[in-house]
Amino acid sequence: MKSKNQKSFPVALTIAGSDSSGGAGIQADLKTFSALRVIGKSVVASVTSQNSMGVVDSFDLPPEVIESQIKAVFADVKPGAVKTGMLGNEAVVQSAARILKKARVKNLVVDPVIFSSSRKRLLSRGGVERLKGDLLPLALLVTPNLYEAEMLSGVRIQGQGDCLKAAKIILKTGVKNVLIKGGHAKGNADDLFYDGKKAEVLKSARLTGGDRHGTGCVLSAAIAGGLARGDKLSDAVRQAKDFIHDAIAHSLADGKGTPSVHPLAGLYREADRWDLFHRVSLAMERLKAGRVGGLIPEVQSNLAVGLDNAQNRDDVLGIPGRIIKSGEDIATLDAPRFGASRHVADIVLTTMNFDPEKRAVMNIKCDKKVLKICRKLKLSVGSFDRAAEPRQIKEKEGSTLEWGTANAIRKAGYVPDIIYDLGGMGKEEMVRVIAPDIETLTDRVLEINRLYKKG
Repeated sequence: MKSKNQKSFPVALTIAGSDSSGGAGIQADLKTFSALRVIGKSVVASVTSQNSMGVVDSFDLPPEVIESQIKAVFADVKPGAVKTGMLGNEAVVQSAARILKKARVKNLVVDPVIFSSSRKRLLSRGGVERLKGDLLPLALLVTPNLYEAEMLSGVRIQGQGDCLKAAKIILKTGVKNVLIKGGHAKGNADDLFYDGKKAEVLKSARLTGGDRHGTGCVLSAAIAGGLARGDKLSDAVRQAKDFIHDAIAHSLADGKGTPSVHPLAGLYREADRWDLFHRVSLAMERLKAGRVGGLIPEVQSNLAVGLDNAQNRDDVLGIPGRIIKSGEDIATLDAPRFGASRHVADIVLTTMNFDPEKRAVMNIKCDKKVLKICRKLKLSVGSFDRAAEPRQIKEKEGSTLEWGTANAIRKAGYVPDIIYDLGGMGKEEMVRVIAPDIETLTDRVLEINRLYKKG
């Protein structure tokens, strides 16, 4: 019996293979469900021996064992959605289809896993036929990649016109909707969604870095998770595409071979945001206690720190309204916020383009004394000359600091600890202190300030 304090969560079931590498199959599906705040149930259809370099071997469980697992889940709770992945052979497909039909599952997503990414066959030829004859007629959606769509339709796919032709043939199996994934196509990773009436190309920019392990599993699991939460199919598909894009962007190189997608990246990201907020807040208290007002330039100051793998300003934490001085004291008008400091955030993003580990920046006043102290502390020093700024950069508002930072880094051949410039017409000279993290940045500024006061 459920207590008053227990919260209900949607439930989704995956029927698929176990991946010993953890990057795909049951393991990836359950991670995806958890990331979407969906309770994941699982039925193991096959056990694979694999790692990041490929599938070594596989063993399909007896149909009666699979049936027993499915019945046990449905005897306890009816999932809001079910997805299937690797099923192995025709007997397994038939067994799963028979029970799912009896259970009248409405939100069934079929990921027709036929080959592994290393081209190891994972579904027998008879299993492909039973997939078309028994399972797809029960499905709300099937999510083949280009190779799988060719095998299910018999159409050689070389462009979007062929994708639509294949989708129409696949739809004749009885499946209600088809999503043909374009991950293996040339150019952008555009998918084709077809519901029997309308075809829609779902565009996606291709991320660099090569193939990723687990993309198909995570995408189909994310769609099933959305359906379990009550989303419309069109919404579930679009949200799943955003989800897999993020999972690919934050892939994990967890072995010697192909990196795996990271379905928990979003959860980790939120935890990292809170952690960074807490650390920057503590750093500001240290800087206030250190009374670093003497280092604050006339135009005031700011600091910014990027998350690991920061992509844009929203991934960079700064101080809204800048750090202001009153004598030796400093003050801030608001708590740290992501996306708050445009200019310093752009410097952070620029330094991270050259060295992803250099994620923290603070601007302080520039004079001979400050530069001398920086060199005394054995901090590496680089500079740029605003007079050398190209005309097209000057005409583009807000681009000077990005250009200057990149220029100084290229001249040095690495990211210096200090980058300064001597100003220009209407521009105050400035020092940027650069560090791998907020704690090191704070230590450096406090030490510069201590020696600056000492004289």
